[in-house]
Amino acid sequence: MKIDILTLFPDFFAPFLTTSIIGRAIEAGQVEIEATDIRNYAYDRHKRVDDYCYGGGPGMLMKPEPLARAIDDKRTDEATVIFLSPKGELLSQELADELALSTHLLLVCGHYEGIDQRVIDSRVHREISIGDYVLTGGELPAMVLSDAIIRLLPGVLGEGSADDESLRSGLLEYPQYTRPRVFEGAEVPDVLLSGNHKAIDDWRKEQSILETKKRRQDLYKKHQKKTK
Repeated sequence: MKIDILTLFPDFFAPFLTTSIIGRAIEAGQVEIEATDIRNYAYDRHKRVDDYCYGGGPGMLMKPEPLARAIDDKRTDEATVIFLSPKGELLSQELADELALSTHLLLVCGHYEGIDQRVIDSRVHREISIGDYVLTGGELPAMVLSDAIIRLLPGVLGEGSADDESLRSGLLEYPQYTRPRVFEGAEVPDVLLSGNHKAIDDWRKEQSILETKKRRQDLYKKHQKKTK
């Protein structure tokens, strides 16, 4: 998979591209990621990429010309162009699974008041949000989206590591424990030490349902409808 990220702050991504699972995936050739400075596509010698909004109002808006040129330069026939926007469809595990099947993703990071609508209308395939809140730019959402996708690529995680995670089944994950058996007076549940795999599976399913019911009523209600 290839992921191109168009941004005004490419240095923002330096630690992300070299650290932990993402860094190892890049080194192993499982994914290729490039962060490109949109200013490189500005026309004037001052590399200006923003201007005042028509109609007035506070803040500046990213100009259409440099961004359009950047997208046109980086996109391929296989590319899905994604604008990280608080107005977009909400990122979910299901959406991450879908995008993990892509060959080329082109992520557009807005800044200031966002980007000119004409670029969205003419070049963006999807708008995606990571939550119902506003950030100063699209760089953090681009990293969140990339991380959610890359970890699903074949060979990036250990085999089966992503199969039983939170939200994979529509439920939150069950509680997890490791050594020591007793920590500050709290013991590991006996069933996890029993060696009875069916009993362990049943306990984990039950705990997932209880965790979801307690923490995420929206997911719990969806699960209840599916199982009726």
